[in-house]
Amino acid sequence: MGYNKYLRPYFGGEPVQIAMSLDIASISSISETDMDYTATIYLRQRWTDPRLVFHGNKSFTLDARLVELLWVPDTYIVESKRSFLHDVTVGNRLIRLFSNGTILYALRITTTVACNMDLSKYPMDTQTCRLQLESWGYDENDVIFTWLRGNDSVHGIEKLRLSQYTVERYYTLISKSQQETGSYPRLILQFELRRNVLYFILETYVPSTLLVMLSWVSFWITLDSVPARTCIGVTTVLSMTTLMIGSRSSLSKTNCFIKAIDVYLGICFTFIFGALVEYAVAHYSSSQKRTAKTPQEGPANELTKEMEGINITSILSSSITSYKQQISFTGIEISSDNINCSDLTMKTHEKIKCLLRNKMYRIISYFTIQNPSNVDHYSKLLFPLFFMLVNVFYWAYYLYF
Repeated sequence: MGYNKYLRPYFGGEPVQIAMSLDIASISSISETDMDYTATIYLRQRWTDPRLVFHGNKSFTLDARLVELLWVPDTYIVESKRSFLHDVTVGNRLIRLFSNGTILYALRITTTVACNMDLSKYPMDTQTCRLQLESWGYDENDVIFTWLRGNDSVHGIEKLRLSQYTVERYYTLISKSQQETGSYPRLILQFELRRNVLYFILETYVPSTLLVMLSWVSFWITLDSVPARTCIGVTTVLSMTTLMIGSRSSLSKTNCFIKAIDVYLGICFTFIFGALVEYAVAHYSSSQKRTAKTPQEGPANELTKEMEGINITSILSSSITSYKQQISFTGIEISSDNINCSDLTMKTHEKIKCLLRNKMYRIISYFTIQNPSNVDHYSKLLFPLFFMLVNVFYWAYYLYF
């Protein structure tokens, strides 16, 4: 008698204490593209209304449609994008009234909640998501939210089996939301999801590693086999490009992140492209050396045949000695390698030009490949060695830092 559903219990007095518990029935999807998750939960709220006290020790389960006649908390899900209450075959709500005036109000809700994700370590990442419950209109002077039994207030989450994730741990928190209109009570369920990396190892990491190893096969093929080595290089580059495009297409809206899988694919592409460039350098050097060894045609070739019996070494030595003697009066000494710029009679700008010329000759000679066959020989060792070192640093960083 005299019950008013528009007035909360203890209206004008102490705040109403609302104890909550949750059952996580399922988490149907977790989207990295939209950065949210969809879950079906059973939300149970308990509070005491002294206006509903009756004699006896019994409890009554009432028709869910009677909830329209009672005062209920204005609880909502923070950061919810879409939510709905199940209504098959009737609205999935429960009202249970106890003799001391305690009311149990249970709902079955499916909600899509935003979850901010850091995908920099994808697919070796661990994401932390939240389910937050808050009062919409009643501030902390009117209602107080508490968990019924602390962490034991949440059930079902430890039994979840997700396609890509494993629930690492979860815990409950009690907080307050400071708004312009006041301070509102808030309950937080926070859980950590660790991604299962085995699928990505079999789907992406192993094929990309095998492509890198396939590119090394060209080091064992002779430099003269141009079609074979070119075919291997171009095929591995195109296959790696296709693999990179496929891995990024699944997360098209998150390409602003430089993910761990992108770093690894970039490393593999660099090694594959490096193997192709290595063959180009080795083949070009071999062609240059072969051209230099080929005798010239015409009078020069005839002169070479006529002078076969002459000791070339003695002629060159005597020529260089006489040449040095002829220009010794200038103070500039010419050697077989470079110019001696230490003469005091030279002008300053001439010394500078002389030093720069010698430096350039040394740099050019340093990068000149004397034996092109050594390029493949060193590549057989250096490419696998550097790839192993990069893998050690990569996996150590993304798994332990």
